[in-house]
Amino acid sequence: MGLISLLWGILALLWMVLALIPLLGWGNWFLIPFAAVGAVIAALGILFTHPSKRGRAWAGLVLNGIVVMVGIVRLGLGGGII
Repeated sequence: MGLISLLWGILALLWMVLALIPLLGWGNWFLIPFAAVGAVIAALGILFTHPSKRGRAWAGLVLNGIVVMVGIVRLGLGGGII
């Protein structure tokens, strides 16, 4: 699950970079739930993985969390539309 969440986070990060372009901010409305699902997968990976193998799951959780926070800030700055 750690690898899945990490790949999910990388894909969300690439999507976030695209959504930072002006007039493409509406993509954040889809990005935030997508990254939240990745964070849930990472949390499950942390919960069910042996403590010595949780590194990728933690990285996925942090990456997806950063993407969610940047998406929320971007929507706040753009008024939720732009």
